Amino acid sequence: MLTENQKRWGVDQWAAYLSSRELPCMPRSKAMLLALEACQGERLAARELADIAGGDPFLCLRMLREAESHRAQRLGHETTTPLGVVMQLGTDTFRKLLLDCPETDETATGLAACEARAYLARHLALRWGSARADVSPEEIAMAALLSEIGELLLWSFADELPKAALAALHSGQAQRSIQAQLDTCGFRFKDLSLKCATIWHLPSLLTQLIRGIDNPRANLSRVCVDAARHLSTGGPDDPALPADIAEARRLIPGATLEWLSEQLPGLDEEQATNIARKAADLIDPTHS
Repeated sequence: MLTENQKRWGVDQWAAYLSSRELPCMPRSKAMLLALEACQGERLAARELADIAGGDPFLCLRMLREAESHRAQRLGHETTTPLGVVMQLGTDTFRKLLLDCPETDETATGLAACEARAYLARHLALRWGSARADVSPEEIAMAALLSEIGELLLWSFADELPKAALAALHSGQAQRSIQAQLDTCGFRFKDLSLKCATIWHLPSLLTQLIRGIDNPRANLSRVCVDAARHLSTGGPDDPALPADIAEARRLIPGATLEWLSEQLPGLDEEQATNIARKAADLIDPTHS
């Protein structure tokens, strides 16, 4: 239950409060570690640990913050990928930190949906980033995974705020998620993510990619997050998806609209073709 004082907080106060909370992990991350170790009969290699971190935005952020504190002491390069996090910490330290990590409530519907969007955005970043011949699709994917961290923190520690935003959206009081957030909370959840990133001193490259503007890589990260949200909330018929595909095509000129649409998980061939056709209409209304 929010206090009367908290109900008047803006994004700066919420960022200060949430950034001081102990970050949890998804329960499945611990279960996956123990199951894989039991199956293999030995501790996991760095790449396998990185795969676990890359599938859990809470854990990835918790480990990134820890890795960055180690880096600051050693003055090494910024840590911008899950594998870089593991290498910076060492596999034994990573494993201990994961097993000692508190767990979040993955049965909470809103939190689970938001976390699933973050994971989907990461998936798209890896797929689309590889087609762009990006220097490091993993960096774009990590930024996409962490872009929803502001909302995830709210679901974990102040769920009345995202619940109010969802209610405004579903009731028709607001037509878009961002407007619902502004109307009910007074700030965008993405701005909360960026404020927390600043407080935590996250690597500047990741913060730039999370912001989602300024250069093609950051724009691609943003498009992945947008497409994940539209697919998750509106399904394959969401009217915003063709625009996402059209923008992805602009950022990845070597990819076809059909291929980009096919990377959206859960679509059949007809649905992917329909999205690609509508995207083509947006790019060139005269083509049909």
